Amino acid sequence: MKIYTKTGDKGKTSLFGGTRVPKHHLRIEAYGTVDELNSYLGLIRDQEIDKHTSEVLIKIQNELFTLGAMLATPQDKEILKSGKERLNIHKTGETAVKLLELEIDQMNESLPEMTHFVLPGGHTTVSFCHIARCVCRRAERICTQLSEDTHIPSEILIYLNRLSDYLFVLARKLAHINNAQEIRWIPEKK
Repeated sequence: MKIYTKTGDKGKTSLFGGTRVPKHHLRIEAYGTVDELNSYLGLIRDQEIDKHTSEVLIKIQNELFTLGAMLATPQDKEILKSGKERLNIHKTGETAVKLLELEIDQMNESLPEMTHFVLPGGHTTVSFCHIARCVCRRAERICTQLSEDTHIPSEILIYLNRLSDYLFVLARKLAHINNAQEIRWIPEKK
């Protein structure tokens, strides 16, 4: 398989199903941002973290590829002329969301109660989690905007919302494990 096809040399690309759109199309921006998020999760996984967290991140990375494929498939191209689904894969849904919720709840059990916003930072791995959380929120904002113009599965928005929560709690867990100080944000009074 050739890596370069030259079909995008004029600033257009194909969605699943063959529809050609500009590379700046909101749908491309949505799954491109999900891809960026996936890369940051790989960066977190490359740090010194526990095996369980690494395994969960691999599951999430796989889910993000699925989510990207779902975003790359316009609603009118989801079903083939034969009546079969174009994406013959497991779709992101309730099971994936439940995994994130379970992980969030388990991590929260060992963390001190949060009483203030915390400043991102304190340890490289923690900072990578916060960057990933911000990219996840951006992906969510783009997908929300896309959903105003066209149909995208609601599970995508739910998953991204829950994933950003997971990444925040993961940052707190890794700060705790690495004895990184959580600096509370306390705004100065006038």
